[in-house]
Amino acid sequence: MGAVKPRAVPHRAPHRSDRRHPRGALSSGPSCWRGSLTLTARSCCHLVGARGPTHGAAGIEREGFPCTPAFRVREWRQESQRQAAGRPTEGGAACREGSRKQGMQRWGPDEQKARTPRFITRAKAWHSAQDSGNSDYFLSSGDKIRFFFEKCVFDEKGKFLVPPEKSVNKIGHALHALDPVFKSVTHSPKVQALARSLGLQMPVVVQSMYIFKQPHCGGEVTPHQDASFLHTEPLGRLLGVWIALEDATLENGCLWFIPGSHTSGVSRRMVRAPAGTRFLGAEPERDHSLFVPTPVRRGALVLIHGEVVHKSEQNRSARSRHAYTFHLMEASGTTWSHENWLQPTAELPFPPLYT
Repeated sequence: MGAVKPRAVPHRAPHRSDRRHPRGALSSGPSCWRGSLTLTARSCCHLVGARGPTHGAAGIEREGFPCTPAFRVREWRQESQRQAAGRPTEGGAACREGSRKQGMQRWGPDEQKARTPRFITRAKAWHSAQDSGNSDYFLSSGDKIRFFFEKCVFDEKGKFLVPPEKSVNKIGHALHALDPVFKSVTHSPKVQALARSLGLQMPVVVQSMYIFKQPHCGGEVTPHQDASFLHTEPLGRLLGVWIALEDATLENGCLWFIPGSHTSGVSRRMVRAPAGTRFLGAEPERDHSLFVPTPVRRGALVLIHGEVVHKSEQNRSARSRHAYTFHLMEASGTTWSHENWLQPTAELPFPPLYT
């Protein structure tokens, strides 16, 4: 069997009650792979061992989800400091030496300058770095743990405008393989059971990211389709798994979807080029009245079809919106495009989800 075929979801005007669980983006059937599937802390208690909304985070922690990932973020920050300073690292693994305070003292503005990569979350500049010479930092990150910064955190001279610990946009793209915490989460028996309930026969993990959505600065993610960047033949074989580690609200940048938009194909593709990447096709103008917000409590899990159009607004609130997300591909009968920016390597082939 190939991928589960998506079922068309007719669009309708959103009702006030849809602000939490928009119809057309919510599915409770075990084999319904529609535009997106939202499992709240209550409805996904069978996945995380929680007893209800107020216990969702605790249940996820028991499964290995770092709802309060201070220890891991500390290590990542220290590793980021080493990379920014031009010191060698060990295979992209998180540095586990020194304290957070010492790491932050060494990771000062003077060490950033032009070598520090900035990750701009607009889809049209997803691969962007501080200058074109640094684009390989992104393009070669598929089998590493690397750190990408928000657009708004540096001044024209490359100095921090915010505290360094508030500067990181995301960490990716091989947490699922190289970090033991996120590896255990990604391949947990309950995640595997969820994939089986969707009918996936040979799912592989293609990438993973920890997204910070920093307070006041967390960048907007413009309307896009994941399959524009992670293309398969045939389409319909890509599935995003998005886990809220903090409440995602209208104020701090929750996800928004156009219900039923996964049935219209892919409007453009980002492909590798001699000088980095380029786009084939163009992103059409989207009617923003069609988007339905999907605020969720921490502990919720959202499944995102590879072709559904979605976005998130800039975080203008004082609260962050941390999330862990990874993408699965149904490998049975599927060809991964050799033009995708992300490619499996000899060091890290796409690992099977089922263990």
